[in-house]
Amino acid sequence: MNTVTVLAHGGSEGMYLPLLANIGLMVLAGFVGFTVISKVPNTLHTPLMSGTNAIHGIVVLGALVVLGTLDEGAPWGVQIILLIALIFGTLNVVGGFVVTDRMLGMFKAKPVEKKGDA
Repeated sequence: MNTVTVLAHGGSEGMYLPLLANIGLMVLAGFVGFTVISKVPNTLHTPLMSGTNAIHGIVVLGALVVLGTLDEGAPWGVQIILLIALIFGTLNVVGGFVVTDRMLGMFKAKPVEKKGDA
């Protein structure tokens, strides 16, 4: 039997079926996300991306929750992946707020210099 047949019938490797489904869902979400983002006009790209980067805080919160619920026997690989997700999520959140601040700064009125001040 090939691997697909074993996975579909729940053989000895049947526990990998949810993993394959999740990987397939991630690939499909990547294609849909690329299609949606490629249709966004350039003038809207920066405001939308800064907002979605700020929403990335959900990844930070999720990584903190999972790190807090790990038992002492958790594999090192899982802990390292969670730490990397936490670092990248934090960088993305901070970057989103920096981009938003710079974008909003472009719309602030410039201070008017007086002619008598030198």
